[in-house]
Amino acid sequence: MAKLLRLIALLLIALPAAAQDRKQVDLALVLAIDISGSIDPEEARLQRQGYVEAFRDPAIVQAILGGNNGRIAVAYYEWSDAWVQKLLIDWTLLDSEAAIADFTARLARAPVSIARRTSISGAIRYAIPLFGRSPYDADRKVLDISGDGSNNDGGLVTDIRYEALKERIVINGLPIMNDRPNPFGFPSETDLDRYYLHCVTGGPRSFVEVAVNFEDFPRAVRKKLLQEVADIGPRPGFGPGFSPEFGRDFDIGDLGVDRDGVELAQTPRRPKSADEDYTRFVRPEYELGCDVGERRSREFWQRRFGVTPD
Repeated sequence: MAKLLRLIALLLIALPAAAQDRKQVDLALVLAIDISGSIDPEEARLQRQGYVEAFRDPAIVQAILGGNNGRIAVAYYEWSDAWVQKLLIDWTLLDSEAAIADFTARLARAPVSIARRTSISGAIRYAIPLFGRSPYDADRKVLDISGDGSNNDGGLVTDIRYEALKERIVINGLPIMNDRPNPFGFPSETDLDRYYLHCVTGGPRSFVEVAVNFEDFPRAVRKKLLQEVADIGPRPGFGPGFSPEFGRDFDIGDLGVDRDGVELAQTPRRPKSADEDYTRFVRPEYELGCDVGERRSREFWQRRFGVTPD
């Protein structure tokens, strides 16, 4: 009995020490990148290179190191079908220029691959336990999803989004308005920006940053990362469907940088209540329905091949 009591005492002493080992970070950021069949190898390479270049940008490096804690944690995975997610880089602490440089080098070396379907819901579902096992305590949790199509595989995206928002995960979107010919002949989605805005993003200060094509992706990634690290949201009237409760539009001057992206200054952040309900921060229902991707996919395959994909 005495041995048992001593063991319990030792465990009670060890628990606070273990908790102190968890470093506090300004942001836990998960980057989820689309590698579905509508993206060819060159487009996949452009996406990857966009992230590599963005994390090498001096303004973003300064933004990462200039927060209250001076560090963020990042994880990076690629996704396609409902159960296809490839974790390229697990949780990594970015707390110095050397750590950021090592992260970009690892990302640049990782192989580029392509899969088949487009499951944004699967990408969100994968992220929830990924955040749950992060070894860091984060002031904010942000899931950043980029892609060139609407959800057409797995569960309904709004159902899984709700589960993520319950875990206080903010979801931002980077839709790519891809007008290149699809390998399967599937038409481009001219409303993808609105779909992402209404059906994918959610949480306080969530936003959509649009890449007008794959060549525009590096610019869009850089701007998006600056917004996320500095916690700056859009203002009413910026882009389709933004509402006042989501903050204000972003301008690079808000970050205290010049037009070349240097001289970063601290930016005030909106305080968040510990019990804030993230599920209420979603845009109004999309007029075409958030199952539009599934319906378009079924109609396309039925019309072209006389079959409905599994």
